[in-house]
Amino acid sequence: MAQEVLYRKWRPRRFADVVGQEPVSTTLRHAVAAGTPAHAYLFTGPRGTGKTSTGRILAKAVNCTSPVEGEPCGMCASCVTYDEGRSLDLIELDAASNRGIDEIRDLRESAGYSPTAGRYKVYLIDEVHMLTDAAFNALLKTLEEPPPHVIFVLATTEPYKIPATILSRCQRFDLRLISVATIARLLETIGAGEGFEVAAGGYELVARQATGSARDAVNLLDQLVAYNGTNLSLDDVRAGLGLVIDDRAADLARAAIGRDLKAGLSLLAAARDDGVEVRSFIKSVVDVLRSVLLLKAGAGDQLPLSDAQRDDLESLSVTASVGDIAAALEALGEIDFAGDAYDS
Repeated sequence: MAQEVLYRKWRPRRFADVVGQEPVSTTLRHAVAAGTPAHAYLFTGPRGTGKTSTGRILAKAVNCTSPVEGEPCGMCASCVTYDEGRSLDLIELDAASNRGIDEIRDLRESAGYSPTAGRYKVYLIDEVHMLTDAAFNALLKTLEEPPPHVIFVLATTEPYKIPATILSRCQRFDLRLISVATIARLLETIGAGEGFEVAAGGYELVARQATGSARDAVNLLDQLVAYNGTNLSLDDVRAGLGLVIDDRAADLARAAIGRDLKAGLSLLAAARDDGVEVRSFIKSVVDVLRSVLLLKAGAGDQLPLSDAQRDDLESLSVTASVGDIAAALEALGEIDFAGDAYDS
């Protein structure tokens, strides 16, 4: 049997498992515990922050026969069917590929029937902003007079595309980007459970590359392990993420601090000619500058650097001023990648 990918194996099963979204999880858990769930929810936020996972957990919790302070028990027959993906009372619809009025009309018709086994029938519509205007109008009719046994969970990365008439009939929860520290702790928990051996600082590097998405971070870890095995050095992690802090990244950081435009452009051109993705290279340079700033502040003890890299960056931190480093970071942040064929 094929091995299950990590993000599916470690998908949250309780509200408490959804990392970085405690205000949302707590509010939903209290509503379940009080027996007063809303008839329609809207979960918004960037990809990989837990929108669909939270929707599935909500569906599981409202139909759990023995909830514990609003959390699904995970042991009753209903919870087992949800965990195994067999529940007939959770209907998921991907609006990106089912965006027309016919699909919503079918949904409205099925909503009129009672749940198969649980108390509620839950409709989870992902990427809801992709629905057509006609489909939104059809959905609105159901949201205006929802059957008492139905809960709608709408999920989107682009809430501004949803009609105001729909928004006004939903309880809205904005899921936020997840901090590097929180994602790193999640990866460490997964690594411990899977028996991975990852060098100190490795999980933080993966978390930083995921830019706030827990799912992306777990997928990146899965890729690293698939290629390198379960023992990962810092060099393995950096190479797998395309974040190898080589001499060129440090040299470009030095050129940026010194405002040496000619040297900086030459280094960028050389990296691009070698097939290095410019955006990833610039992120490596930003990491170098961040490390220099932390070393200058005396807060770099935990930085994931080799002895040679630490010596090099400590030397740079002595000669560079905080203002020069900040100016270099600002300049790199203004680089426009739109016309770069290597970054398309």
